[in-house]
Amino acid sequence: MALLERIVTWARLKSPWILHFNSGACNACDIEIIASLTPRYDMERFGVLLKATPRHADVLVCSGPVTRLIKDRLVRIYEQMPEPKFVVAVGTCACSGGVFKGCYNVEGGIDTVIPVSAYILGCPASPAAIIDGVVKLLGSLEAKEESRQEKAASGG
Repeated sequence: MALLERIVTWARLKSPWILHFNSGACNACDIEIIASLTPRYDMERFGVLLKATPRHADVLVCSGPVTRLIKDRLVRIYEQMPEPKFVVAVGTCACSGGVFKGCYNVEGGIDTVIPVSAYILGCPASPAAIIDGVVKLLGSLEAKEESRQEKAASGG
């Protein structure tokens, strides 16, 4: 069973499947997220694939602030993702609420509702920054996995 678990972890780190979710942004970050997947920037070279359902996604890429209307839907999508799951907040609005902070219907950034693994700042965040953030997230996860395997091998 340990071998199967290691293979699944390796596959998730080498080919993360992402789900893009706009929680109420102006769409500037959405355009940049999609641009990062086009041949010009080619985030797929890192194994990243865009999926249409949370049941197949490892990474939830969010743009925009959390509004009262979208809050429950965002939590439901997060809960539908299989473990281990990761969330990337793209853009200033997703990180902190941005220009929408203080509006009557805005709760704040994505981290006010679900745990965030990586923050990518910018208004809008550039495709290069998005790719850098996702690659750094995968690198940190790979380092954690290697550390976990070393502890398990040493009996700790």
